[in-house]
Amino acid sequence: MKNGKRPTRRQKEAIEASKLNPENWLVFKAEPQRLHLVHRYTYSQRKIPV
Repeated sequence: MKNGKRPTRRQKEAIEASKLNPENWLVFKAEPQRLHLVHRYTYSQRKIPV
């Protein structure tokens, strides 16, 4: 599993815009055009645009 960090306010807004709950997702890589997320409990991974 990638070690995720808690999302910042701006990242939380991007997660919400992708119809996901920011309380359940951690950011393990932040690129200028996308965020790489890992789920807190299931460890599934997603890439979303910023």
